[in-house]
Amino acid sequence: MITENLELEFGQVRIFKNILIAELNEGLLFNTENNHKLLAIGKEVFQDRSYGYISLRKNSYAVDPLVYRDSARAKNLKAIAVVSDNGLIRLNADKVERKFYKDPNSFEVFERIEEAINWIQFRI
Repeated sequence: MITENLELEFGQVRIFKNILIAELNEGLLFNTENNHKLLAIGKEVFQDRSYGYISLRKNSYAVDPLVYRDSARAKNLKAIAVVSDNGLIRLNADKVERKFYKDPNSFEVFERIEEAINWIQFRI
């Protein structure tokens, strides 16, 4: 049950129960400035409640790994999932991006969004 859709200059964010789902624009460099906006949405929507974040990678874009250090400071962000049907994107997220997050056990990569949602529900 999606409760809200937000259009941002760098992509679309959907709020689903206790999860932010972001589908970012093609060719973007997702940097700390963009990430601060997502973290602010999480803080406003969920306040002190635990939540998870799903990066739905339908488009090709680059991620500055420093965003994970910022995300690690968000006390109520408990899990991050990357979802893509592209094997190379999943491999990069698993082998590179995971290393930058505070707890590699709270970062997971999936092929299907349903798997990511179930995993996040278990984590938070």
